[in-house]
Amino acid sequence: QVQLVESGGGLVQPGGSLRLACAASGSIFYNTMRWYRQAPGKERELVATSTSGGSASYADSVKGRFTISRDKARNTVYLQMNSVKPEDTAVYYCQSWLPSSGFSSWGQGTQVTVSS
Repeated sequence: QVQLVESGGGLVQPGGSLRLACAASGSIFYNTMRWYRQAPGKERELVATSTSGGSASYADSVKGRFTISRDKARNTVYLQMNSVKPEDTAVYYCQSWLPSSGFSSWGQGTQVTVSS
């Protein structure tokens, strides 16, 4: 079971960009990797998914603005956030899921604040 550490959060102006990183302690070659977010007073929502087969999917609210990618050599997953909006403000969490075992891991989260 891998351990995950997110980084890259911070304060960004509306319309700006930010790249989040999720570094895993071990191989994520066969893992499905996901980014979730949770805004104050709201439920955690799925933002983006990257499968081991190379496919990606996104929530409608971020489609066309966010891109999930993975660097298999570095065991790291990224979330490129472009054209950010105030409603993107949330704590962003990385999740790793290994389909063969059902094991799942979460990172500690990184705060993203979109404000002028």
